[in-house]
Amino acid sequence: MEHITLLLAIVIVTALVFDFTNGFHDTANAMATTISTGALRPKTAVAMSAVLNLVGAFLSVEVAKTISGGIINEDGLRTEVIFAALVGAILWNLLTWLVGLPSSSSHALFGGLIGAAVMSAGWSSVNGGTVVTKVLLPALAAPIVAGLAALLATRLTYRIGGKVRNDAQEKATAKGYRAGQIASAGLVSLAHGTNDAQKTMGIITLALVTGGVLHPGANPPVWVIVCAGTAIALGTYLGGWRIIRTMGSGLTDLKPPQGFAAQTSAATVILASSHLGFSLSTTQSCSGAVMGAGLGRQGGVVRWSTATRMFVAWGLTLPAAGLVGAGAELLTKQGTWGVVVVAALLVAGSGAIWLVSRRKPVGHGDVAPAEAEPVGVITTAIAAVSPPPTAAQATAQNLMTTIPAPAGTTQDPARPATV
Repeated sequence: MEHITLLLAIVIVTALVFDFTNGFHDTANAMATTISTGALRPKTAVAMSAVLNLVGAFLSVEVAKTISGGIINEDGLRTEVIFAALVGAILWNLLTWLVGLPSSSSHALFGGLIGAAVMSAGWSSVNGGTVVTKVLLPALAAPIVAGLAALLATRLTYRIGGKVRNDAQEKATAKGYRAGQIASAGLVSLAHGTNDAQKTMGIITLALVTGGVLHPGANPPVWVIVCAGTAIALGTYLGGWRIIRTMGSGLTDLKPPQGFAAQTSAATVILASSHLGFSLSTTQSCSGAVMGAGLGRQGGVVRWSTATRMFVAWGLTLPAAGLVGAGAELLTKQGTWGVVVVAALLVAGSGAIWLVSRRKPVGHGDVAPAEAEPVGVITTAIAAVSPPPTAAQATAQNLMTTIPAPAGTTQDPARPATV
């Protein structure tokens, strides 16, 4: 580490800041459904997720290799390019967090990296084949695969549980599914640390290669793994409550069996992709699984207005972060003063977003289980699929409401009421 220059140190710190934003931006992936169904309290959920994110960071380095030596050609790459890429990714993460949209931190990073590299050395600096096979195709496939898996798992779960006949059995079953949710949420958190913390490891490793500290193709040093895991764990512990609110109750209303199916499906997809070195978006996988689980229950409702906003954010992430990264790189090419200006713009932009967020703060107290949500959110969805009352039921209800019993009188239970 004695060869690390001031610029390289700034890049490493900025990468860890991105990792921190990635943590609180993506906490919802693992814990939103667990919180919304009441399986865990909000603070307990994010603490558990933070610990498992840290553990997951030590399980693999395959995704880090994809980023540090796959997407961008390392030869002739300047350290300033990495800095510019991180600026684009951080600002996009903060902006989408402000509006409560679960966009992809991974694609924000890739977009910033591609935009900055193209501005620095042209399109030849980007490995198009790797981008298509290990970024774009997984981005399209992950939410679909996770969604279908969650939909089928939910329907199978309700088919198996169809023998529940009374309230006591239903409560016991729900309790079991909540316990399963805790286990599956832990698996998602572990998968998130394995997949997303590695992205920051890859970026820092790439910066160390451009600075001449490591040779091309080197694995992330141990201190890089420790720092990246710690940063994402701290961010996770803060809890991105705005996005948790969207994922937990903004997309659909989940019951414990659905939450268990969604989290298990998402974790399977994420862990499988990490093993193969595919740097997919955990956000897209978990969001797809939540929507699939919502559609898997008979009468389930997905709020497509929220889903559409989320899809738009997904589509804008790569180009938007890429444009910001390219603009930042254009400034850093001007020399030291350009780097200083970019750093100042990053601090100013982040501060402005934080100040705007304070106007309507969202904390763990605003993320309530589905049963405690205000009337209108769930009731409206249920009303849309509930059959209308029969004529006899409507007549009886009208009689009870129009002819109330006189106040202060009691009815003899042995004698029927006469009208």
